[in-house]
Amino acid sequence: MIIHRFDKDTSLLNTFIAEIRDSQIQKDSMRFRRNIERIGEILAYELSKTLDYKDETIQTPLGTKKTSLATEQLVLCSVLRAGLPLHHGLLSYFDRAENAFISAYRHHPDGGDDFEVIVKYFAAPSLDGKTLILTDPMLATGKTLENVRQALKSHGTPKKIHIVSVIGSKDGVAHVQEVFPEDTQLWIAAIDDELTSKGYIVPGLGDAGDLAYGVKL
Repeated sequence: MIIHRFDKDTSLLNTFIAEIRDSQIQKDSMRFRRNIERIGEILAYELSKTLDYKDETIQTPLGTKKTSLATEQLVLCSVLRAGLPLHHGLLSYFDRAENAFISAYRHHPDGGDDFEVIVKYFAAPSLDGKTLILTDPMLATGKTLENVRQALKSHGTPKKIHIVSVIGSKDGVAHVQEVFPEDTQLWIAAIDDELTSKGYIVPGLGDAGDLAYGVKL
């Protein structure tokens, strides 16, 4: 797997990461969602540099201009509900992409720390020969993305796979490396060292879905 990690670089991206982590700023859910979107926009721009391009001639009112335009057929697939702001950020740049949505949640059968990821709602176009961009803001254990990939297999085989996340754990990144094809590319804003026994990233930022859309039952 090719990993593109951006928290080691100095850029405006670090400001948005800092704000989504800040427990005081997190009280403004609209600002939290917008910062996730902006992170998605930055990662979309970086990802776009690796796509396939073809020279096209554009007719202007005063002449013509040759320019390179992306040719790949993209499918954006986001994990509900936390992935929606990140999806919107990517869609702002990849506005011609097809869209897929899948729900995944943690189920603790005995009420303890152990859990399984349950996938239920799933809507997606055919993935055959297309470039799949999987988005999940928090790459904690990597089990969610593993299960999502299994569910997506019924919709065909993509030509390429990109994963876009905001914050991940070292363990989660390592797990994804094991279960995804070697040529998969991961675009991630920050990677944290620790993962709790319940599978939450430390220092992380908390529950991205709750921060974006309110606490669930």
